[in-house]
Amino acid sequence: MAEYTMSNEEWEEVAQDIPSLSDPFVQKYLSGRAGLIAQEKKGRSDTTFTASLSPIAKRACTIVENIRDHENATVWTPQVEEDLAQESHENIFPGMMFMLAKDRMEKTNLWNIVRHMPKGALLHAHMDAMVNFDFLLDELLRTPGMHMSSDQPLTTKEALEDAAPSFRFRAKEQTEGSIWDESYKPDTFLLLTKVADEFPDGGRPGFLKWLKGRCTLSTDDTQQQHHGVDAIWVKFGKCFLVCATIIHYEPMYRAFLRQLMASLKSDGVNWAELRFTWPLNYCRDCQEEPEQDYIHMFQVLEEEIARFKKSPEGQGFWGLTTIWTTLRSWPTRQIVESMDQCIATKMAFPHLIAGYDLVGPEDLGRPLADLLPELFWFRKQCAQEGVNLPFFFHAGETLGDGTDTDSNLFDAILLGTRRIGHGFSLFKHPLLIDMVKEKRILIETCPISNEVLRLCGSVTAHPLPALLARGVVCSLCNDDPAMLGQDTAGMSHDFWQALQGWQNLGLAGLGSLAENSVRWAAFEDQDQAEWVKGIKEASLGSGVKAKRIQEWQMEWEKFCLWIVTEFGDEFDPEDTEVEVEKDV
Repeated sequence: MAEYTMSNEEWEEVAQDIPSLSDPFVQKYLSGRAGLIAQEKKGRSDTTFTASLSPIAKRACTIVENIRDHENATVWTPQVEEDLAQESHENIFPGMMFMLAKDRMEKTNLWNIVRHMPKGALLHAHMDAMVNFDFLLDELLRTPGMHMSSDQPLTTKEALEDAAPSFRFRAKEQTEGSIWDESYKPDTFLLLTKVADEFPDGGRPGFLKWLKGRCTLSTDDTQQQHHGVDAIWVKFGKCFLVCATIIHYEPMYRAFLRQLMASLKSDGVNWAELRFTWPLNYCRDCQEEPEQDYIHMFQVLEEEIARFKKSPEGQGFWGLTTIWTTLRSWPTRQIVESMDQCIATKMAFPHLIAGYDLVGPEDLGRPLADLLPELFWFRKQCAQEGVNLPFFFHAGETLGDGTDTDSNLFDAILLGTRRIGHGFSLFKHPLLIDMVKEKRILIETCPISNEVLRLCGSVTAHPLPALLARGVVCSLCNDDPAMLGQDTAGMSHDFWQALQGWQNLGLAGLGSLAENSVRWAAFEDQDQAEWVKGIKEASLGSGVKAKRIQEWQMEWEKFCLWIVTEFGDEFDPEDTEVEVEKDV
């Protein structure tokens, strides 16, 4: 069928009837359109923060927007893909999958900016999965007396993928036998350096590569979306199984804490609330028998926080606390015993336990509705002992709609949670969105974690923008960074993904998320009325929270000035070359 085309004469006649963008009625339409967009944006949760920006901060935001546009056109573009096609076979585009984008993002101006940003508080992260495993495994091999066991000989591919290794201090070196031989007796501890050096495929370097692979998710794991969410959680659970004893020995625990706090502070994070899920298998230095309670472990935590805050690199660090967690898949007795230990430890270290949560894959564990008897018992015990242990529940970390897991959101809100971990499915619930806003519940969002664990294909499919547009208060968190590919305890990767992936966010929106993290942080014990009062008053209050918000705001202004100074000459909005280049 021949394609119809106008003759030049016909086109000239038709073209005369096509209105110009400058015509009054078109301009009236565009004005109404702009008004509609502006009206919608008034409902965003970052509107107040954006409206109160200083002149320097406004200029910094525009500069960052120009940098983002420039990098989208020069770094994340099909042209780069064509240039590198033969070399990498990558599909390069803005908002591409995190693990495929990581190396490239870390070479950009936007990354440099995000790295310098004061990020406030990290409100959602799991302790065992926080510190780079290259560091931890090197430290493990250097620690005197460390031994390793396995629940089976490591002689097959299946064993290497599924076995549960364990690490323990032993005063007397055990060197007889080999974990790599069929004759190995399960659960026998052997000297770790010997085990590593005898690794069949490359000795110690091969051993470290294998062990790190057992502790982390790979790019292949994240790309195999067709296997579904439950499959990735099985692999993820195995990572925690391998890591379960690596830092449960005092010298390793201290090294871990020092590296953790140094990584956080260098990334602009001044406060962290770490989910804590440890069985009683922690041993003191040079001791083989585990402690009978958590007292020494929390003494070490208290000591290391104080030491770091006094160090030159720890100046300005506010500290950290824990959120006690129990595996939601456990039977009632184990959960109650954990709750009891939580209360006892809270009484000894009230400033080091901020609250309580239940963790583990929501789709595979017990829903909150099934755990009501245990939770009501816990509430009663807390009241009797006079301890303050508010809930900070995981909820809605699911693709389900109307499932038990999805309905955890209802129970989390009804049970009085102060924040919600993930809240991935919250955007499907208009009534709950209104309740979250009314009750001033913050959503601890973890974009990279949700992507890597197959809840969304990339950051561009994440529901956080929908929550922000509806006025829901959120913060950015990194969840399990050492296992999920970030390789650092800091939050820059999640901040970068949000800034680069969502056009409506911008630097101001990112600043709002960081300020929220400070405003909803649990710096001290507060009853519900005090908690809400502190959130409402923000920087105008008189307590610790108000002081921390004021400190963050000063850091934010310095950061914005740094952006203007560092990038203003090249990306200032008044610079005509930048405008021309952007238009092109």
